[in-house]
Amino acid sequence: MNKLFQLEELKIQIENEKRLGRKVIFANGVFDLLHVGHVRYLKGAKALGDILVVAVNSDSSVKSYKGEDRPHTPEDERIEILSALDMVDYIVLFSEPNVERLLLELKPHVQAKGTDYTEDTVPERETVASYGGSVAIVGDPKDHSSTELIDKVRSSV
Repeated sequence: MNKLFQLEELKIQIENEKRLGRKVIFANGVFDLLHVGHVRYLKGAKALGDILVVAVNSDSSVKSYKGEDRPHTPEDERIEILSALDMVDYIVLFSEPNVERLLLELKPHVQAKGTDYTEDTVPERETVASYGGSVAIVGDPKDHSSTELIDKVRSSV
């Protein structure tokens, strides 16, 4: 099954999932150099419901806030890697600076964020609340990062 959808196609899929009574969870991130923290975040998100939608930052959006040398893994490869994970049901690529538009279009039941946030600091919490959704914090403590992995590899060369 191809897990990558354009937003309009995904919206139809999610509406069908909801009609079937399935609880939709939304997670997002760059997922550059996938590591155990990413896996734990996605597993924690999936545990909250039936369907996990993962929004992935496009290469251009990553460059705009992480620098010209990022991402190290191109978006098509990041999507392929995420598609191989059983807990991921749908993937959508986005270029905007945040996921508010995706949330308003898809209206997932829960937006899952990592432990570098609290329910009060999730930037989109008001957007999620506006359509009756909720926010949940999942995953392990934020002690893994792609940036740290990259720095570690660079320093060992």
